[in-house]
Amino acid sequence: MQLQRNIQVIGNEEPISAWKEAKLQFYGGPDGAAMQRRPLIHVKDSDNLVDVALTIIRNEISSVPIFKCMADSSGVPFLNLATLQGILKFLCSKLQEEAEGCSLLHNQLLSIPIGTWSPHTGRSSSRQLRTLLLSSPLNTCLDILLQDRVSSIPIVDDNGSLRDVYSLSDIMALAKNDVYARIELEQVTVQNALDVQYQVHGRRQCHTCLQTSTLLEVLEGLSIPGVRRLVVIEQSTRFVEGIISLRDVFTFLLG
Repeated sequence: MQLQRNIQVIGNEEPISAWKEAKLQFYGGPDGAAMQRRPLIHVKDSDNLVDVALTIIRNEISSVPIFKCMADSSGVPFLNLATLQGILKFLCSKLQEEAEGCSLLHNQLLSIPIGTWSPHTGRSSSRQLRTLLLSSPLNTCLDILLQDRVSSIPIVDDNGSLRDVYSLSDIMALAKNDVYARIELEQVTVQNALDVQYQVHGRRQCHTCLQTSTLLEVLEGLSIPGVRRLVVIEQSTRFVEGIISLRDVFTFLLG
């Protein structure tokens, strides 16, 4: 959105440091006071998985670098990146061996306080689920992603049936061939933006579940590479009822 307002803000030759400074000023005002640089968030290879997951959740980040515990400063301490999905995939491989003995895993979503729900379901959640029509302005979609601090919005047709999900990562498709420089966000619909996404990455599958799905089925669905959320739908109409994210799952499991 900032690039659209001033295409010259960041040129192809601009270093990352200049972009970082512009970001500090954009969010923190003229002196960047409201948004200060923070130390690099990381975990150590000796940390347990619970602490790693909590680090990701509490800092609202998608991944965290793993540093090797070293007695001295020699060598390169960086080992890998830890993500909630990677942790969940490991847990699922272990849970398959013990699933029969854990009754919680066989509970349906109907009986579990997890996820974000549409008001019509009568279920309570920390925030109400918001959806957008294909004909909605892309600007509205981006505003919701930023202001509500969510990573995705279910996109529905006029009947409320799921058609796709627009997420933060889809914004990157607008950078392909500098699309953002040739469009006016106020005039672009969600459908237009999704068409750009399809041109860049092709059509994709919307990963869904039902309110009758078990917690184990949800965990297995979210452990699939690239799947960050499951949209809860009504089976016959595909009417959107809720959404379950990786963060929701870990927040519930870790209490």
